[in-house]
Amino acid sequence: MIPDRGPDTLAAVIVVTVIATIFVAARFYTRIWLMGSIKQDDWWILAAWIVAVAFSTSICVGVEYGLGKHKVNIPDDSFASLRKAEYAFSILYNPALMLTKTSIVVFFLHVMSRDVDPVFKWCNWLTLLLVNAIGAALTFYNIFQCRPVAAGFLYPTPSGAKCSDIVNLYLSSAPVNIITDIALLILPMPILTKMRLPRKQKIILVLTFSAGAFVTVVDVVRIAYLQDAALDRLKVVKGDGQPTRVVEENDFSWYASPSFMWSAVEVCIGISCACVPSLKPLFLRFMPLLIKDAGDTLTQNGSVDFGRTNQSAVSNLPKGNVSMLNNPAAFRPPSTPEYCGDDDGDQMGFVNMLTKTPSSDMAGLERTSTRRSRRSLAKTTTSDFKFVNMSKKNMLKLSNKQSIWPIAVVTLIFFLWGFAYGLLDTLNSRFELVAKLSTDQGLGLHAAYYGGYFIGPLTLGRFILKRYGFKASMIAGLFVYGCGTLVFWPSAVLTSYGAFLVSNFIVGYGLSCLEIAANPYIALCGPLEYAEVRLNLAQAFQAIGTVCSPLLATKVLFENVLDAPSLVDIQWTYLGIALFDFALAVIFYYIPLPEATEEQLDEQADRRSAAYGRTIGPWKVIYVTLGIGVFSQFCYVGLQECIGNNLEPLISLVRPHSGLEPFTFQTLGHTVFMAGRFLTALLNFLFKPRKVLLVLYVGLVVCLALQMHLGADAGAAIAMLTFLFEAGIFSNTFASSMRGLGIHTKTGSAFMTAAISGGAVFPPIAWAVSKGHGLRYSYCVPLAGAVFGMIFPIYLALVPAAKVQIDPIHERRMNQRLPGFSEQGGTDSGLDSNVQKYGLAGMITRRGKRGEGDGHSDDATIAHLEKPANNERRSRPMSPVFVVDFADDKIREISPAPASPTSTPASVDPRPAKGYVAALALWPQDEDEGGSHTRTSSANNAAKDDGDIAVAQRRPVWEGGDEDPDDYHAIMRKM
Repeated sequence: MIPDRGPDTLAAVIVVTVIATIFVAARFYTRIWLMGSIKQDDWWILAAWIVAVAFSTSICVGVEYGLGKHKVNIPDDSFASLRKAEYAFSILYNPALMLTKTSIVVFFLHVMSRDVDPVFKWCNWLTLLLVNAIGAALTFYNIFQCRPVAAGFLYPTPSGAKCSDIVNLYLSSAPVNIITDIALLILPMPILTKMRLPRKQKIILVLTFSAGAFVTVVDVVRIAYLQDAALDRLKVVKGDGQPTRVVEENDFSWYASPSFMWSAVEVCIGISCACVPSLKPLFLRFMPLLIKDAGDTLTQNGSVDFGRTNQSAVSNLPKGNVSMLNNPAAFRPPSTPEYCGDDDGDQMGFVNMLTKTPSSDMAGLERTSTRRSRRSLAKTTTSDFKFVNMSKKNMLKLSNKQSIWPIAVVTLIFFLWGFAYGLLDTLNSRFELVAKLSTDQGLGLHAAYYGGYFIGPLTLGRFILKRYGFKASMIAGLFVYGCGTLVFWPSAVLTSYGAFLVSNFIVGYGLSCLEIAANPYIALCGPLEYAEVRLNLAQAFQAIGTVCSPLLATKVLFENVLDAPSLVDIQWTYLGIALFDFALAVIFYYIPLPEATEEQLDEQADRRSAAYGRTIGPWKVIYVTLGIGVFSQFCYVGLQECIGNNLEPLISLVRPHSGLEPFTFQTLGHTVFMAGRFLTALLNFLFKPRKVLLVLYVGLVVCLALQMHLGADAGAAIAMLTFLFEAGIFSNTFASSMRGLGIHTKTGSAFMTAAISGGAVFPPIAWAVSKGHGLRYSYCVPLAGAVFGMIFPIYLALVPAAKVQIDPIHERRMNQRLPGFSEQGGTDSGLDSNVQKYGLAGMITRRGKRGEGDGHSDDATIAHLEKPANNERRSRPMSPVFVVDFADDKIREISPAPASPTSTPASVDPRPAKGYVAALALWPQDEDEGGSHTRTSSANNAAKDDGDIAVAQRRPVWEGGDEDPDDYHAIMRKM
């Protein structure tokens, strides 16, 4: 029996085409007969259906002339017609997808973008541009796949003609399809999940718009068949005594038929899913039980019947459109005004479209609806990105215990990019082996990755971080990173060095958008004095990723990647990474995390304005510290990459006959690096971070100098010790350079992250030196980088203004334990200077001062006075006071009564207390202003009673909840 895949292909294509036709017909029936109007997205889906039918027809014609059979089983007179059919469906595939996705985006723009944040609108326009630009480019590429063009559909192929491989082209374009499919799937979800609708309706809406996930699954299956087709035509031949070679077999009609069948399935299912959201009025008309709530029935006139238990109550319900009753959001004002119609009054808002019940007078209701121009909608001046539900809690005021959860979430991101870097580094080496790249080309891949780190923070990263916050920047970075991993597919399929450069660049670009937000987030989330400790701990988990991923890549994923076909196999690893990134970004959106606005950052810096406002020459010390820190970070990352790249060659040089492989030494070095970061976190807790940083640099310089001269076991040991000293330098430099920037913190983070691009500069220099003078001598390059980088800790040690800026102090602990401590750096409090010290000395002194601080309240200022009153009555103050009930924010002035020995003690506030009820003395006035307050009693009584505060037992629940409840200034700022 002749093997033939044609019948299966024909049956599947006909079935999915019929299904798509039914959905399109139902859509137009709903629009014309139930809704009374046709929109732009309907015309786009109609055009997509026409192209899809032509695409399916070309496949059916191809099956008739031999598609699905081996070439040897096809009659000679069928090849000409088969070639024309192949040319037709290779051209029609991309336009069908392009028109379908255009219809979906136009639908989003039509019913959603006018009701939500403008960011959603611009994301839709970007997706629309991407879909049409790439779709048009691929279409024209398919049209001109051969030179001359006629060679694409002529059989036999004219002599001298050159044609592209259509299977490789489909595989190369697969990442774009997956990216746009996921974008169309994710874009409406934040809006749908925020809608105030009954649970059943919300679940139905989410599932309806999630139908596109099935298209993504179909696309992945199609890619699997395309990959099989690509591998089937490549036959690995092993000859006796001859090297293995790959021979291409020309049997296109056999190995490409399943992939074309799944292409038709993808197109037709995509059209069907695009029609689903428009069919709700149809289901409400004919199958209302699928959508309406249990127990509710729709009467003939459109009213609601709740089980018909109370006819009088039912008769009072409104007739006609029941969307108000099905939508609880209609009873309270939405945060963003809903779009109810354009200049013609024939468009519906998104909520109404999803909840309106079709009726005979619906068209009339639409025509008589109130007209509202888009200009009448209030534009929000401040945006929370609408894809990012920022928590209102101020992360700058979290305690160590409160900051555990958000830091744990962001630490997962650190592990992710450490894992990704390890995979990329291993894959780069495999790609260099398969593609037979030279060393300078390998360095080019490395430079492309770090080039993304230079451009990303200064463009997209800084823009999103400053405008939308830390969380939004991390989400954007995850999406860009996932796109970069998908771009690896054309790199592997085409074995293209240029495509691999682009893939590395996009991955670095995305990770830089992650790092520009994640590093300062860890440093700022919690007490500022522990910024270096937190960042080193988080970076230690990144190091764990760099240990695990090379082991996984070398021993499992890329073990047998020795030729081009095997390089194609590992694309599934990167598909998994990309899907994980996209899923993590969606989950990350729904995780509530505290934030910090630029105003809050500026307020935090103002607390130590005396320290941060100092100058070094004409510049503020904070800007000098940032500039030197950026230069130091640039040098450090460069030397770190030099050390990492040279480790395996160095071990091969100093221990050529070792029982351990160089890769094992590299894994050991990464493990020591990870342990070094944990150790640095501990040292930062016990000692000042600037001193720890100086010790690390000194040890690194010594190790690199010894590395140039030692060999054998001593050389290998020094190589491991180098990883220990370099481990904590990055985190300490980053956190110290950012301290005190205030409103410029996010810009400072952009410069610090861009400094990571030093990894693209130093390795080529070290390779050139190694090529001319040997590997050991090339260690002079990282040694020079360490010497230049050590300028930063030396600057911190020698410049007094930098010391005051960088050295952490326990502000919050001082306020809690020692009420007399000043918020302005503590310089005027008159306390022992050791109390403010960081590390062991400060901890010992603060414990000794705790008891003394309890008795320090006699001289306390009004900023920290709080005396419980247990509902006892107090004598009326002798100076004018304001009685403040902090629960209802009412302030009343009480005039003092003359002191009388027989007077009965009066209550400060006879009303029942609602929250903090306090008698607060007026702010001290100058002597020349005292005349305005003639009601003030004697100085002795005023001095005695000025600090008295009557506090009720219950405390109010503040919205912010972050401030110290004993801090008078924080309470007054809140009021």
